[in-house]
Amino acid sequence: MLFEEGRAINNVYEVDRFLGEGAFAEVYRVKHKYLGRQAMKVFKAPSTSVKEVEDKLSEAMILSRIGHSNIIRVFDAGTAKVNGQQYGYFTMEYVAGGSLDTYWRSYRSEFVPISEVVEIITQVCMGLSVAHAERPPIIHRDIKPQNILVGYDTNGLRIRIADFGLAKNVNPLTLLASAKGTPAFKPPESLSNVDSCAADVWGIGVTFYLLLTDHLPFPVDNRMDFQKGRWWKNPLVPASRFNPQVDSTLDSILSRSLEIKPSDRYTDASAMLGDISKWKHTGTLSPAKSGENADERKSALGLDAQPSEISAGDMVANALNISRQPGQLNEAADLLEEALNKSPGLKEKYEYQLRLWRRGMVI
Repeated sequence: MLFEEGRAINNVYEVDRFLGEGAFAEVYRVKHKYLGRQAMKVFKAPSTSVKEVEDKLSEAMILSRIGHSNIIRVFDAGTAKVNGQQYGYFTMEYVAGGSLDTYWRSYRSEFVPISEVVEIITQVCMGLSVAHAERPPIIHRDIKPQNILVGYDTNGLRIRIADFGLAKNVNPLTLLASAKGTPAFKPPESLSNVDSCAADVWGIGVTFYLLLTDHLPFPVDNRMDFQKGRWWKNPLVPASRFNPQVDSTLDSILSRSLEIKPSDRYTDASAMLGDISKWKHTGTLSPAKSGENADERKSALGLDAQPSEISAGDMVANALNISRQPGQLNEAADLLEEALNKSPGLKEKYEYQLRLWRRGMVI
């Protein structure tokens, strides 16, 4: 790790703890001198020129342009010196609840309730609609559960799309860009190294299908299958085959978002949002059993790489205790948010309290 706990950065930030890392960057929870908790993304490779810094901070510049409540907010960007070398960083809002991957896995033997899945995907579409509406459009190129954050605000569940590190403006003439991202969430046209708003729609569709069924729509055995186009040799199995609570409208939306030809797909997130917004649930909203064997549930994306070390119940107890201490309500709210996303059974009892805490109210 570049930064140890307690390290001061530029006399403004103090490193609280390490959150995780990707191929190119590390992420820390930091405390701003005046503004409280934030997340800091630090690039692993040092920069030797202003141009290098600007290139690495392109994600921060994109995020600052497309401000929306469902896209992670950026607060600051700059460089920090470590062992005589400069490392680019930017800070953004900290979402204690973690990723959609964690949220999905927390339901264990049950499906995520239909109403929650639709709300999550609706908010994802709302955020991406703003990016796709740019001229030329900005495409994310790596929509997947790990890049979608699940938190709560004063109105309840709030989704933020994160990690725009692969985002790119499309060519204004062709509306295409070179393809990047995670193979399991990439559409067939990515084999031709092109991406578009319709490719982001595919990523939304794969995520939508996964949340509803605990399966990937086109299971993949290895990268070679992807490169040879074998992923899509079998027709899409309707989500309702796995989850009886999925109705024909949702099956239809999923089918269109996962069309093999991009021209048959929703053109962008806004078009998909239009159909999702018309959906009305008519059945039970309670979670249904997934029907998988115990060791196969929530295994479509592999095993959870970060098992919980602290139980959700202990987190709730700690949060309630911290909330009674002066000036610690935000700390308590973050801890409670994390607990709720680890154990869905706690939401009915504590979500309203969390919303009050986000308003600065203690009862």
